[in-house]
Amino acid sequence: MIISEDKKYVMNTYSRFPITLVQGKGTKVWDENGKEYLDFVAGIAVNVLGHSHPVIVEAVKSQVDKLVHVSNLYWNGNQVQLAKMICEKSFGKSAFFCNSGTEANEAAIKLARKYGNTKYNGRRYKIITAKNSFHGRTYGALTATAQPKYHKNFEPLLEGFESVEYNDINSLKSAVDKNTCAVMLEVIQGEGGINEAKNEYLQQVRKLCDENDLLLIFDEVQTGIGRTGKLFAYEHSGVVPDVMTLAKALGGGFPIGVLVVNEKADVFTPGDHGSTFGGNPLACAVGMAVMKNVAQESFLNMVKENGEFFKNQLLAMKEKHSIIDKVKGKGLMIGVKLDIEDGSDIVKKAMEKGLLINLLNHNVLRFVPPLIITKEEIAKGMNILEEVFLEMGY
Repeated sequence: MIISEDKKYVMNTYSRFPITLVQGKGTKVWDENGKEYLDFVAGIAVNVLGHSHPVIVEAVKSQVDKLVHVSNLYWNGNQVQLAKMICEKSFGKSAFFCNSGTEANEAAIKLARKYGNTKYNGRRYKIITAKNSFHGRTYGALTATAQPKYHKNFEPLLEGFESVEYNDINSLKSAVDKNTCAVMLEVIQGEGGINEAKNEYLQQVRKLCDENDLLLIFDEVQTGIGRTGKLFAYEHSGVVPDVMTLAKALGGGFPIGVLVVNEKADVFTPGDHGSTFGGNPLACAVGMAVMKNVAQESFLNMVKENGEFFKNQLLAMKEKHSIIDKVKGKGLMIGVKLDIEDGSDIVKKAMEKGLLINLLNHNVLRFVPPLIITKEEIAKGMNILEEVFLEMGY
């Protein structure tokens, strides 16, 4: 009934799997027939505390009884507290709240343009991004996303963007000109296939931006809030950006996005940007609950430890199954490049056996489970995956 009515009434923008999920607890979800699944997708790196975590449930219930939404025409205590938590845990001087990662990236694009145009009398507007990046689906973020498959049928895109090879400083240097105002990168490319930026590369990018007075923007929509074993992925390299975007994990399942800036990039003034729902009391209450849990050193150490265990499990499987070409990623953001052109049948068979996983670029399995996952659950998931490999002759 749900699937047939979805096809009748909901716009056809997703290629969905043939199951309807109705309940979740921890790292598990159940469909309408009562079948249980181990969730290694977590809403695409969103449900960091798993499903129906008590602190999130309590934050929602408590705040709903007080105040759900007010306009940003008025001061909002929850918004101030969450901004303070994020800024004090990062490089940030101030934060702007919106509702998603793509909105946060749109805000970053506008901010970069204002920085370049006001400081250089309208002469700096170009933003450089990396090939295989993903920054969102609204027009600015879509143009910044340097993957042609997302652009098809939506041209003409916005002017003033150029894409370069990821992890190639010479490619970036050749693109910088008198019109450039910013460089926008993912510390680990998510939708592009779990591709990590090398520390040396990020250090070179930071130096280039400093030498040319460019804003360095890190899109941490997928990597931020504990996913890599650090609160923010930039901490692994020691390279600090001027601007950072966050979303996904911060709300633990509730929509929220954030633009974080240092003093240099703090150029927005009243009227420059806004969001009706951005930073509402309910979203910020949930964000605070997530931050209080994930930002603990013991929690981040657990993510790092379990991430290493996960990768070691996969590396051991690689020795036995030639289909695994490469294991990559950091923390609990892990990719497995397959030595076949299309791994969609692997994803389907894993789902049939009770394991939810995700596929990127046709042949990269992505694992972004809840950060509360245990070693036992990781091992269970890997046992299911190995069963799939064996049954398919890999």
